[in-house]
Amino acid sequence: MNGHSNLLNWILWMPMIGVLVVLLLPRNKEGVIRYTALINSIITFALSIVLYMKFDPTTPGMQEYFKVLHPWISQFNINYSLGVDGISLPMIVLTSLLCVLCVLCSWTISKSVKAYFALFLFLQSTVFGVFMSLDFFLFYVYWEVMLIPMFFLIGIWGGENREYAAVKFFLYTFFGSVLMLVGMVALYFVSADNPSIGQNTFDILALSGGKFTDLSLRIFGVDISFAKFFFVMMFIGFAIKVPVFPFHTWLPHAHVQAPTAISVILAGVLLKMGTYGFLRIAFPIFPQASVYFADAIAWLGLINVVYGALCAMAQTDVKKLIAYSSVSHMGFVMLGLAAMTVQGMNGAVLQMFNHGTSTAMMFLLVGILYERSHHRWIVRPDGTKGYGGLYTQLPKYSIVFIIAMFASMGLPGLSGFISEALIFLGIYQKYTTITVIALLGLLIGAAYLLWMFKRMFFGEVLDDCKSYTDMNAREIFYMSPLIIAVIVFGIYPSPILDVMKVSVGNLVSLLAKFN
Repeated sequence: MNGHSNLLNWILWMPMIGVLVVLLLPRNKEGVIRYTALINSIITFALSIVLYMKFDPTTPGMQEYFKVLHPWISQFNINYSLGVDGISLPMIVLTSLLCVLCVLCSWTISKSVKAYFALFLFLQSTVFGVFMSLDFFLFYVYWEVMLIPMFFLIGIWGGENREYAAVKFFLYTFFGSVLMLVGMVALYFVSADNPSIGQNTFDILALSGGKFTDLSLRIFGVDISFAKFFFVMMFIGFAIKVPVFPFHTWLPHAHVQAPTAISVILAGVLLKMGTYGFLRIAFPIFPQASVYFADAIAWLGLINVVYGALCAMAQTDVKKLIAYSSVSHMGFVMLGLAAMTVQGMNGAVLQMFNHGTSTAMMFLLVGILYERSHHRWIVRPDGTKGYGGLYTQLPKYSIVFIIAMFASMGLPGLSGFISEALIFLGIYQKYTTITVIALLGLLIGAAYLLWMFKRMFFGEVLDDCKSYTDMNAREIFYMSPLIIAVIVFGIYPSPILDVMKVSVGNLVSLLAKFN
């Protein structure tokens, strides 16, 4: 194992070292606990930048670069197997960046500080595990264990209806995980019968390449395709996390009730784990089934785009509005995946990264406002305005909000535009009708964001809003990296596109063989 591979171990386990240090600290040393979590997350981010700098995007893929392999449960050929390619690397960098910002935005947490930061660092490690795992069993372990810190972070530090939101999130994701587990076990047992594999294995790279295309299953006396049946099971498991309509209903509850930092991680990273699952597992292992169901994936993506935008338009709670906007934006990622073209897939992976930055900005900004107002109402249930005249009262905050809003809208010059443009380039020839209808989703997106901005920021300053203070130095500091990211990657997206091009190209070539 070389020094490069050690980097993966350090990135994966550094947050867990942080967990142990936080747990060993006295409960009353809250300041020390906060700084320990911050320093730990900064070190992890620095390591992820080193990983990015050392990564050579011209290498063929994960098989030859940054591979960590140790036997884990040898009797069943289960390995501690890690790797990074051009699809997972942007997600690792994004996760490590957002975690630093989330620790800073959680500085005012006063309830069970020790437990909060220990769980948060634990969550960070499990997310890295999902993005790095090359063994399906290891991937599944991290995928499931991630539910534990999320459940407690929402259920203890969330809003007034936090227990309901935490349980609903847990049950939905766990249901999808059970379907994924059945598919994983089935692949393990059929892999030994495949001449190109020759043994029972959970190795994702060994299972990939369309090796189970000709297999069939007999269920209730009917012969069905093994690949198509288990692709559907995997698809549902990952679709719940995205979330794809009609599995989206857990998302608004979880977002609204979660504390700000957890909303940022949920929207910025956890939703991407679903689409990452398609790119890493479902598409490479079942390419023929992926091509077969491409039309269905495209239509589901379109429903997400339009339905999510329409639901966002109807919201009077600003946090719920942004939650539904995430449903809409992840629909564009699904469209890019369904295209199975170089432009579409590149656009989808870039959108995963760009949505992570723009939606993180939006949730952080809502959190800043919530700390001052202790409510999230654009219009209260009794019909009165919740916010008004914020532009006059909070000029710095308003400028940052405008940047985040336009980035989310996909305005040229900001990051959302490039990824959405690539997706439309990728899907136009294959799904012309869907492309035209999806543009309606963009139009509605602009409408609900501008409607929200008009209601909250223009007009007379409400009496309630006159006591609000503008962004302080800490808040400006943790918003600055995201402001830079949405502007820089809106003008010059090559640092991300260059990293992913070989990995995305390999996946598109594999799918093209079955198209």
